[in-house]
Amino acid sequence: MKYEKNFFYGTGRRKSAIARVRLYNGKGNFIINNSSLDDYFNSDVLKFVVNQPLSATETIKKFDVVCDVHGGGLSGQAGALRHGIARALMDFDSDSLRAILRKSGFLTRDPRMKERKKYGFKAARKRPQFSKR
Repeated sequence: MKYEKNFFYGTGRRKSAIARVRLYNGKGNFIINNSSLDDYFNSDVLKFVVNQPLSATETIKKFDVVCDVHGGGLSGQAGALRHGIARALMDFDSDSLRAILRKSGFLTRDPRMKERKKYGFKAARKRPQFSKR
C-alpha cells in the first residue's frame, strides 16, 4: 500500500530558533504555534520576511502554512520560518522553484550564531579592565 502525504514539510533554522513547517493546499492562511500570522508577528517587517519565499515563487494564495516554531526571539523565528517555507516549497516542486529560491538566498542557512563566553572574560570578548599597577 502506497502512502500519499497531503502536506509538504520543511525545517528552518536561524540563530537558536527552529521552525517545523507544513504546507497544505489552501488559500494562504498562516497558523504559527496555534495563532494567526497577525497575532504572532506584530511587526509588518517580520510578516514581510515570512512571506518572501511565497511571494518570490508566486504561490502565496496556493498554500496554507502550519508551523511550530520555538527558540530565539521574534526576528530569529521569522528567519527560521522563511527558511522552513523555502525548504517546504522545494519538497513541493524542486525542479522549477529551486533556481528562484536559490537566487533569492532563501535556501542558504544563515550561519551566524552567538559567540560563546570565554573564561577570564566578562562576556564573549569583553575583558576585565587593564591596569599596569
